[in-house]
This record gives sequence, structure tokens and C-alpha cells, in this order.
Amino acid sequence: MSNKHVGAISAYFDDLAPDWVRDQIESAEKNRVLDPSFPYEKRMKRAEYEDQLAALQIELVKMLAWTRDTGARVAVVFEGRDAAGKGGAIKRIRENLNPRAAGVVALSKPTEREAGQWYFQRYIKHLPAAGEIRLFDRSWYNRGVVEKVFDFCTDAQRETFFAQLPGFESTLVQDGIHLTKIWLNVGRAEQLRRFLDREGDPLKQWKLSWIDVEGLQRWDAYSDAIAETLDRSHTTAAPWTVVRSDDKRRARLAVIRAVLQGLDYEDKDNEVVGAPDPAITGSPEMWSDPGHVAK
Repeated sequence: MSNKHVGAISAYFDDLAPDWVRDQIESAEKNRVLDPSFPYEKRMKRAEYEDQLAALQIELVKMLAWTRDTGARVAVVFEGRDAAGKGGAIKRIRENLNPRAAGVVALSKPTEREAGQWYFQRYIKHLPAAGEIRLFDRSWYNRGVVEKVFDFCTDAQRETFFAQLPGFESTLVQDGIHLTKIWLNVGRAEQLRRFLDREGDPLKQWKLSWIDVEGLQRWDAYSDAIAETLDRSHTTAAPWTVVRSDDKRRARLAVIRAVLQGLDYEDKDNEVVGAPDPAITGSPEMWSDPGHVAK
């Protein structure tokens, strides 16, 4: 079945994209990062990336074994704009893990019954049980950003969400769940380039949706909602780790390190795990919005 949204991305690029975004994409050199504010000019070399990834995936296997042996519960929330790299990072985390213990939670639009529940209710049943890891490909933070941008919720509903959020996440942590929150931050030109790549690849066209197409024209609204959400949900109990993801390879390694860093599992190789690259990883102050400013 063809995707009716194929062609819409190209049309946006040709007719509506800011000139500076189009210029960055059209003038891009091979392996060059588009955003000039990104701390690295070129993408990480594949050989270096694959070596580090292989070593970190061994650590992930150790971590899952520890989780199963001790009954630990691990939840990782992935958020970010469309095409920020959430799916790619999750894929590299799960690649060598038992899918029965390491599952992905990617919920679709709420059913009529779910829409009438307490907002957090449908997410609760997907939280990890003893010995499990759950990777949330988007999460309850939909209300903070996507639902706000597209008017899927009222302002009052969103305020209730923010009022209840700290207590909800604090309860999870107090109950023993190891909660990590990752926000992947992609630049405007890089996001559009990734969408164009999807549009041109028959194997990836299924990923395109109305939200993707319409969201391109709502960059500023997304930026405002993201900034507010990070500010109101970065807490001591459940802090955010922001990763600049214009270079997918560096971002994936940083994400894995951020997940492993906070877990004291058996036989952990601290030299391999190290710390996430501080040049692209940090607290919400790391988040930036180059899309507001022409380059």
C-alpha cells in the first residue's frame, strides 16, 4: 500500500522550507554535520562507532542478566522531535537482548476508553515488572508536547498533567524502578534531510505520517512546548539527559552510556561505559533550538 504522504516532504522542501534550511541541505558535503553549531564538523567514522557500539552492547547484555538475576526494573523514556533518532537508538540497545525481557512500548492513539481514563493509566500497565527493561518510544510526555502543538488536549488538561507529573515519576523511582529519561535534540535542517531520505526510500516510507508533514510547519510551536516541558519536568528524582542527535552514531553511543551509567550491575566495565560525551550530552541547558535563527 502506498503512503499518501510521499511527496509532501519534497513539496515542503521546495515551497515552504526556510531558505537557510534548504541551503544547508543542498550544500551538504558527505559525512558533514549540517548544523554549524554542532560541536563536531563531521560524523563519527563508522569503524570507530562500530567498535564502541560492540563493546557497549556487551555491557547491555551484562546489565540485562543482572536485571533478571536481581529482579531489578529498568524503564527508559525516549523523547524528541520526529526523526530525532529514538527508534535507531532503541534498536541498538535491544539488538542483542532477549526481547522477552527487554521490550519496547510504542503506544498508538488512545482508544475511546483510554481517553476517558486517568491520563497516566494506560502507561502504568506497560511499566517493567521484576527482571524487565522497558524502552518507551514516546511516553506520557505526549501531553507536554505533541498534544499541545496539535491541540489534542486542553490547556487545563495539560496543566493537570504537569501538576501530577513530579509525583507520578517520584513514585516510580521510590518504588524501585530505575528511570532514565532521554531527550534527543535534532536540528531543523537535519530533521528535514532525514524526512527526505525516508520519502525516497520505499522501505522507510511507511514511517511518514500526517503528524510528520504538518509538524514541519510547526517548528516554533514544538520548540516552545519542548522548552516548557523540559523546564517543568526536570526534577531531582527524574532528571532529563539531553543528547544532541545530529550525528546518529555519536548520539546512539551517548544514549547507551547514559542508560548504563546509572546502573550498578555485576561485572560492569567502567572503562568501556565511561560517561556520555559531554560535548553533546547534558541537562536541559544542553537543549537548543537553532531552527529559530537563520544560519
